[in-house]
Amino acid sequence: MSERMTPSRPYMMKALHEWILDNKCTPYLLVDASLPAVQVPQDYINNGQIVLNINPSAIHGLLIDQQGVSFSARFGGVPMEIFVPLVAVMAIYAKENGEGMVFGSEPGSPDPDEPPPPNKEPAPSNNGRPSLKVVK
Repeated sequence: MSERMTPSRPYMMKALHEWILDNKCTPYLLVDASLPAVQVPQDYINNGQIVLNINPSAIHGLLIDQQGVSFSARFGGVPMEIFVPLVAVMAIYAKENGEGMVFGSEPGSPDPDEPPPPNKEPAPSNNGRPSLKVVK
């Protein structure tokens, strides 16, 4: 069975978000704001990136799913709908101590630097055995 699995990133983000909140810290998202479909306030982008506070006291309607992260927030008193595709989320971490996770590319999630692959069967590798890759 070589069924393609859904990306694990939204599951990891939900778990880390809950873990950060349980530890009385403020969850922040680091976002690559230069990627297509990212909807964030342009005035707050620095070097192509933006840091978003996703603490429940700062936002409304947080949704983390297979498409990305979305919520409502105010920036400089102006309400805005935020949307960040999964591939644009670079990290989720606690503001207070930096603990969290940095994301790289993962199987099943689009790579922002490559066009989508043609629809064909992936070549079997490692004689059908699972393999792990170290991400730095």
